[in-house]
Amino acid sequence: MGQSVQLIRRPDTVDAVVTRMRGLAAGLPERDGIAVFNRVYLAVTEEAGRRPAAGRFTGARAAATLDVRFTERYLTAVDPAAQERHAPACWRPLLQSRRHPGVRPLQFALAGVNAHVGHDLALAVVDTCAALECEPADLEGDFERVGDLLAALEERVREDLMPGPDLLRIADPLTHLLGAWSLEQARDAAWSAARALWALRRLPDVAEDFTRRLDAAVGFAGRMMLTPLPA
Repeated sequence: MGQSVQLIRRPDTVDAVVTRMRGLAAGLPERDGIAVFNRVYLAVTEEAGRRPAAGRFTGARAAATLDVRFTERYLTAVDPAAQERHAPACWRPLLQSRRHPGVRPLQFALAGVNAHVGHDLALAVVDTCAALECEPADLEGDFERVGDLLAALEERVREDLMPGPDLLRIADPLTHLLGAWSLEQARDAAWSAARALWALRRLPDVAEDFTRRLDAAVGFAGRMMLTPLPA
């Protein structure tokens, strides 16, 4: 396949990934858009790490592999050492708007969730299938577990960053942005994309084109989510 769907070969464990997320948090200003997303993602990941989890295929090994592949794609995209133009299209809007004063913290966080679910999750499933020599169907239980984590992440985002009811009026543009994106639909689309990419693995040109278009579509949605809003 093309570069965008190759295995991430770093031999990281879940603990090592969490350590890298903590290091990222320590090096960013609090209001930075990446910091806003990373802070919530780290809190949910640490909480989930305290609970045992196993899928239907190879138990802890499959769960850990999918977790690492998934989070690694995010960390690689936002790595401060990487030049912005090398980031996937889905992460570029957040990287480019991360310090914009007209973008609210809730927008930063949801744009991160959009990129991570809409693009990274599908490719992480493909990475994991290649690493474990299994089929996407074998990872369905682990995919659902990651979906539960993402639901907790979205809930945490809304709890921590949602304006109070006195500020979030029906006419507020943020209200419309929130209603235009669905985590459930994004998860379903990611699963369909993962299955399609796995089926296309012997057609690398087609798989690369599919991945590029997926990346661009998710990036377009992210750019809309980061539209600067009046205070």
